[in-house]
Amino acid sequence: MARKKRYLTATMPDGYVKTIGPTADNFTHYWRIVAQLANGKTEVFWGHTRTLAEARKKRLPLPEAAKMRGWVSYQFEIAELVEQPA
Repeated sequence: MARKKRYLTATMPDGYVKTIGPTADNFTHYWRIVAQLANGKTEVFWGHTRTLAEARKKRLPLPEAAKMRGWVSYQFEIAELVEQPA
């Protein structure tokens, strides 16, 4: 039997809302990195995971990534995904 497709929404602390879907995957959390570059520009990386622990692991390589990419600073955030009616 096919799994029901649904929409998942994450609301970040700054009010940004990300909607994923329609999907049948069991995603539980959304993560994003907002990196500030030396030239004043911003890079944003994001993804979704099936567990909070998996999302937290995304934080581990950030200090090395900041050095390699020349980020002046970065912010890492995780938000829970909430199922929305289709």
